[in-house]
Amino acid sequence: MSGDAGRPDLPDLPDGPDNSQEALDKRRLAEETRNERKVWYFLGYFLFGIHVVAFVMIYAVTHAPNK
Repeated sequence: MSGDAGRPDLPDLPDGPDNSQEALDKRRLAEETRNERKVWYFLGYFLFGIHVVAFVMIYAVTHAPNK
């Protein structure tokens, strides 16, 4: 019994990877988008961390015992 019975004919696809210029451009754009998103997340966490440190330092200075 064949597993292809009743299936519509599928278009012939090349066996190897698609190396056309359009496919390469799509992959490059997708990778660039992922990298850009990572940079923005890194920048956001970095700036948030700087503010947390600054607020802790302000709190420490304003609540230090006076001599």
